[in-house]
Amino acid sequence: MSRAETIFNAIQADPQNAELTQQGLLPLYHVEPNATILLVSQAPSRQAQASMTFWDDASGNRLRSWMGVTEDEFYHSGKIAVLPLDFYYPGKHAHGGDLPPRKGFAEKWHGPLLELMPKIQLTLLIGQYAQKAYLPQRQKNLTTTVAAFRDYLPEYFPLVHPSPLNYGWLHQHPWFETDVVPELQQRVATLIH
Repeated sequence: MSRAETIFNAIQADPQNAELTQQGLLPLYHVEPNATILLVSQAPSRQAQASMTFWDDASGNRLRSWMGVTEDEFYHSGKIAVLPLDFYYPGKHAHGGDLPPRKGFAEKWHGPLLELMPKIQLTLLIGQYAQKAYLPQRQKNLTTTVAAFRDYLPEYFPLVHPSPLNYGWLHQHPWFETDVVPELQQRVATLIH
């Protein structure tokens, strides 16, 4: 059994995930030994968990557009890995929007999985939860952190979440599409080809 398979089995056997495993749910993440780009975000959407395909929703479509990659490049290039902060759909808030990832989950599993991907050069930190987890020296909020994205390069690239719920934010901050997205596309193109 490979190290990757051992970790996958350990995640399922973890008591923290016992109820989910009993329901037949599998952890959703993607390890690529030759990946140069890592996507860190909150957790799979309900649609992604149901299809067992990461970023299989409207958010994924927008993210691929921002990155400047085709669906085939995104899923089959061997250059993109995905480690959400929780590998299971967390459920919804009563007032809409997904619940946050469970505390302590990423701290337990990201380290062993990152060891399997020594070629990662750029980590996209998608949304506030990913930024809080990976950027202890981040700005005071998501907007200022994303605006200061150059401060975290070349290792990290903070982004707003591409969820349809954030269309208002994108409309209020046009600099994201004019300044941030072109830089993201340039860096992704360099690492994926």
